[in-house]
Amino acid sequence: MISPTTYRRVLYSVLGICLAIYACTADAAEDAAKTNDVKIKDITLKVPADWKSAPPSNRLRLAQFEIPAVKGDKEPAELVISSFGGTGGGVAANVSRWIGQFNSEGRKAKVSQGEAKDGKYVIVDISGTYNKSIGPPILRKTEAVPNSRMIGVILAVEGKAYYFLKLTGPDKTVAAAADALRTSFGASAKDEKPFEQ
Repeated sequence: MISPTTYRRVLYSVLGICLAIYACTADAAEDAAKTNDVKIKDITLKVPADWKSAPPSNRLRLAQFEIPAVKGDKEPAELVISSFGGTGGGVAANVSRWIGQFNSEGRKAKVSQGEAKDGKYVIVDISGTYNKSIGPPILRKTEAVPNSRMIGVILAVEGKAYYFLKLTGPDKTVAAAADALRTSFGASAKDEKPFEQ
């Protein structure tokens, strides 16, 4: 039989562990809810605090972020923001190009449109085997990466230029970041409609 003193010690230890776990969980949830305003030329994105900003890896990128991998994924995802002035080749051409970056076998793609605070946008959600670019873009070298996903956004800032937001990485991690990506530029999935050219 356990003495009352031992019982109290065990109870207080268990309570202490429970409180520590709760505090860590609450801190993690609070960190995930925090955002930073990031100005990129004509747009300001509300980026989750745990998305790490990194120097652009080439001159075609205005900004890039690393998104931490979720449980079950080994690699982080990456968000790249670009703008080339004007329409950057147009919506249809860029949508086709993004879809073409995935192998046709087993590929799933959904294209929608909506309107955010900075203008109208088209959003492409593609999953399957991604032909990930390796090295300088001019070399056009790729590596086939199964179980991948891409969410690409073409945001038309009225009177300015088109901005391209491209989130790529492991399927689960990209799916988990989808709502935060939309929130970053003031979009909402429930307000989107099927894309019509």
